[in-house]
Amino acid sequence: MIFAIFMGLAMASVPRKRVSALRDMVEGVQEISMKVVGWAMLLAPYAVFGLLTEISIKVGLDVLLGMSAYVGTVILGLFCLYLSYLLIVKFLAQRPVLAFAKAVRPAQLLAFSTSSSAAVMPLSLQTAEEQLKVDDTTAKFVIPLGATVNMDGTALYQVIAAVFLAQIFGVELQIQEILLLAVTTVGASIGSPSTPGVGIVILATVLNSVGIPAEGIALILGVDRILDMCRTSVNVTGDLVACTVMQRWA
Repeated sequence: MIFAIFMGLAMASVPRKRVSALRDMVEGVQEISMKVVGWAMLLAPYAVFGLLTEISIKVGLDVLLGMSAYVGTVILGLFCLYLSYLLIVKFLAQRPVLAFAKAVRPAQLLAFSTSSSAAVMPLSLQTAEEQLKVDDTTAKFVIPLGATVNMDGTALYQVIAAVFLAQIFGVELQIQEILLLAVTTVGASIGSPSTPGVGIVILATVLNSVGIPAEGIALILGVDRILDMCRTSVNVTGDLVACTVMQRWA
């Protein structure tokens, strides 16, 4: 992220003609990367089925019944986080909660369908400027920054998933380990790209750090898509909440 910031500042300070080739190359790499990710997502359902079959043979079908509790816990946590955002709107931004909720609904729905904060960024900017009446300078600073570092929903999901998998594999976590896990996931979520499914990749690294077998991800991979949609909606809501707070402070 630091490297990208310095590269962006340097490219902006150089005449456009001299860096046009580099700009085209970077955009081309991005398009190719997204195409490869799209192909991988097409194969994902078949791969997930195979992984679920293998892990079910090892740990039994009873574990799969516990998935409903895991999914319900994540959704409940995301809902509580959404309520805390509304409290911030009410007391820090001093705006009507219902009006804010109605204004951000289109961005939430697009985030729910795409599972990508980056894909929602143009609509988030439009919502902030036209519906929430935020200055364009504030919106164009907060929204792109939030799409990169504001991943509260992802951090919450990763902690719950790690604790759930620790219980499945019989790994006892002390309170200090849970706190360390929370801090680690928050830090990891800050650097996570705003693309679909990337949270599950970062979770594998987090699991290894606390001694939880990474192959347990196969258990939660089958329901990760719907949870990814929910947490992306919460992440986008947080970006718009930050816009309203910064608008009032500015």
